[in-house]
Amino acid sequence: MDRRFPIGAERHDDGSVSWRLWAPKCRRIELAWGPPDAEPAALRFHELEAEPNGYFSLRLPDIETGTQYAFRVDGGEKLLPDPASRSQPRGSIGLSAIVDSQSFAWTDGDWRGITPAGQVAYELHIGTFTREGTWAKAGEQLPALADLGVTTIEVMPVSEFPGRFGWGYDGVLMFAPYHRYGTPDDFRRFVDQAHGLGLGIILDVVYNHFGNVDNYMGEFSADYYTKKYDNEWAAAINFDGENSGPVREFFTANARYWIEEFHLDGFRFDATQAIFDDSKPHILAEIAREARQAASPRTIWLVAENEPQDVQALRKFEDDGYGLDSLWNDDFHHAAMVRLTGKSPAYYSDFLGAATELMECVKHGFLYQGQFSQWQKKPRGTPSIGFPATAFVSFLQNHDQVANSATGERVDRMTSPGKLRAMTALWLLSPQTPLLFQGQEFSASAPYLYIADYHDEMAKLVREGRAKFLSQFPALATEEGERSLSDPCDPQSHERCLLDFDEREEHRATYDLHRDLLTLRRTDVIFQRQRNDLLDGTAFDVERLAVRYFGDGDDRLLIVNFGQDFFMTPVPHPLVAPPRGRRWEVIWTTEHPRYGATSLPEVLFTDGLRLPAESAVVFRAVIDGAVQP
Repeated sequence: MDRRFPIGAERHDDGSVSWRLWAPKCRRIELAWGPPDAEPAALRFHELEAEPNGYFSLRLPDIETGTQYAFRVDGGEKLLPDPASRSQPRGSIGLSAIVDSQSFAWTDGDWRGITPAGQVAYELHIGTFTREGTWAKAGEQLPALADLGVTTIEVMPVSEFPGRFGWGYDGVLMFAPYHRYGTPDDFRRFVDQAHGLGLGIILDVVYNHFGNVDNYMGEFSADYYTKKYDNEWAAAINFDGENSGPVREFFTANARYWIEEFHLDGFRFDATQAIFDDSKPHILAEIAREARQAASPRTIWLVAENEPQDVQALRKFEDDGYGLDSLWNDDFHHAAMVRLTGKSPAYYSDFLGAATELMECVKHGFLYQGQFSQWQKKPRGTPSIGFPATAFVSFLQNHDQVANSATGERVDRMTSPGKLRAMTALWLLSPQTPLLFQGQEFSASAPYLYIADYHDEMAKLVREGRAKFLSQFPALATEEGERSLSDPCDPQSHERCLLDFDEREEHRATYDLHRDLLTLRRTDVIFQRQRNDLLDGTAFDVERLAVRYFGDGDDRLLIVNFGQDFFMTPVPHPLVAPPRGRRWEVIWTTEHPRYGATSLPEVLFTDGLRLPAESAVVFRAVIDGAVQP
């Protein structure tokens, strides 16, 4: 059979459609199908043919695109959506629909993909990025993101999930783009438009669990799950137990599907510490290899979230690694938040927010590389020395961390404007790959809250679970603190998260700060290198640091002051001395009226080092005509 993928429904050139399903739990599978507007009572039935190893298949001629269908198991009454459905026009419990994936007219034939180098990532959630919450409306904002200096959009999960709104991490039909965002072709059009603007698109995928509501995977096979491992969100997925072969095939096919049929430029793998697999190769390594082969000759970027900060994900296949490119770096975020807010509750308690911590993150990526964590009561992290700066994705905001402020409050509401400008400069001029979260670039007033459209008992469990998770923060562990939490299942919580793009102008100083820093990062020959092996740093004290970027005399020096006005003399820090025959010249500073500061600062290197309060200054080494070389 001339199929591209091992499971799901596929249209063929002769107008026929073939179905293939893994259902070893079942004795008999029937296909129920009808036209797009068909009601269940009007559906026709055909029995699928049993294959070896628990698969069932069927091929029918002259099936139109848009035809809706479902499966009936062992003569029962329920009509179940296809586990590999490509479209769910009526949602997660509705009928699946036939999609013609080959009919879309792509215009990105010259697009060659992306690599880890030179990326500026932007995380967005289609459901709250625009008021309409659609691919089409999100596409209208792509030119502005390209103009800002973003190079890659990281789209939060889009696999079909239950309800009218949600983050998408509880997906139940992994091949079907969420119906409220638009059609599968709307998604393709979004990607095609992005490529035309020079933007890559990577998709956040959840391969560590299925959602608990409207999930019918267990009706077809109990072997999708395993009790061998504990998973905090749902039953762990069976990647290494009995009958795990078809389960692994399901997920490798899913990765290939997104790459081949939507021209995606890679993935962000959610919570990889919960993807359990004792076999070799590890399922992530297998997925990475399949994804790269599917994209070839295009290049893709594979990023992972891994809370324990295990660099095995970054090692090459031949070194028993997973062959991924980059890991999210929570350490930088946590140290930065403590410095900005002065608070260190819960998981922030392992961080002082000291300049030395920030400096080590700039130089080495992870701060914790095996040291003992007082919060976790065990060693945390693995050695990251030797990996390039592109192996680490750093951020000041992301969906989790903003929502974990309980009220969805963004960091600009928790600190002073000067401190945030200084931290933003350190972050965006560091060699690691920066990731912005939607609206961060213009100080969006909209919060970002945890949202999930559940009802009755499940809604109660979600509310209780969210309150229990946030109780690790002492301020939220009280009755009063719990009452302050928003209801994740309230439609108003979703409504509050919607961005207002008029704020790009209303908060123009913040927008210009991000845009100018990204321009400097992209156009300056030293900053654009992303070479953590060609920089060093020093901390003057707990609030002040300097980063020296070496360039054969054409050096750059970034000095950051999170505290009050500062004067140091003498200056016993050789890293701030200019190269022989050169002097330091200011080329950029946060303290400009363009960014909301009151006046340009006076920075002197004559009788010592003077720094204005809560500022960052960038120097370039220029030839000093008064000094003989």
